[in-house]
Amino acid sequence: MMTALEQIRQFAMFVVVGCAAAVGHYGLLVALVELAGAPAVPASAAGFVVGGVISYLLNYRFVFDSAGQHLPTAGKFVAVAVTGLALNSAIMWVLTHWAALHYLLAQVTATGTVMLWSYGANRFWTFGRPVRPDAPPA
Repeated sequence: MMTALEQIRQFAMFVVVGCAAAVGHYGLLVALVELAGAPAVPASAAGFVVGGVISYLLNYRFVFDSAGQHLPTAGKFVAVAVTGLALNSAIMWVLTHWAALHYLLAQVTATGTVMLWSYGANRFWTFGRPVRPDAPPA
């Protein structure tokens, strides 16, 4: 069982990894919308995939220090990510079409919502214990 301080540290690392993933996500989103003229919702979905790859690799090693085999762990991660992608796309659609928000403001809102979902799902399901045997104590 993790102490409250360990949980806070883990969530803080999750946020740092999320920032790295967001660079990939938002970078592709902006490039597709501003340079290629793509609609915001599909551009966001493409960016989400890039951010997801970055997120998986960094979360596996640095946030959750997983000892799980990559194939089943990645499968769980993809299931969480697909749900997150659906949530992200729905929020983007509602905020850009119904609320007429700028796509970047809509994306920030979607990112925050999906971050909370994915942290809980990945912590308790995707990367649930055991930890790697060579992992230092938290």
